[in-house]
Amino acid sequence: MRKRKYVCVYGGANEKIENIHKDELYKLGKIINECGFSLIYGAGATGCMGAIARGVKENGGFVLGISPTFMKTYEEIFPCSKTVLVKTMSKRKDIMEKFADIFIVAPGGVGTMDEFFQIITLKYLNRISNPIILLNLNGFYDSLITFIEDLIKQGAVINEVFSLFDIATSIDDKKLLKYLKN
Repeated sequence: MRKRKYVCVYGGANEKIENIHKDELYKLGKIINECGFSLIYGAGATGCMGAIARGVKENGGFVLGISPTFMKTYEEIFPCSKTVLVKTMSKRKDIMEKFADIFIVAPGGVGTMDEFFQIITLKYLNRISNPIILLNLNGFYDSLITFIEDLIKQGAVINEVFSLFDIATSIDDKKLLKYLKN
């Protein structure tokens, strides 16, 4: 039986992302820890990924980083409480999906989009039932939401797709906190 409850946070590692996002992710890390959760994520030390990890770890929490061995060529690896090295991005996602109790999609790039669409698809196919929260800080994902609405209008996506995940506009959003404080 697992002893820890994990929040899986997907997000970008690009350090160029606006500081307001990194600041909010750091605060969210603190909230995750205060609510009794540990963090599982992609092990990055920079951008949103680094901010969430620092927020959890610097406030006494446990950080589990999952990283492909080749990733250190592209980004710095955070000094996690525990780091698991795997061979592929697919294996990284498999492990995060296996241990996550809640998924939060923070601001990020194409890798984050890959992870978001994979977990939405898995939820639609009843492979997972975990809560998924799209963290739309400062309208970061407005274009993505419009894109999904366009896919619905064009008949490419089911109307109920928005029932598969919640959209939170801040780290204080009740749509997010209801899962963390439950």
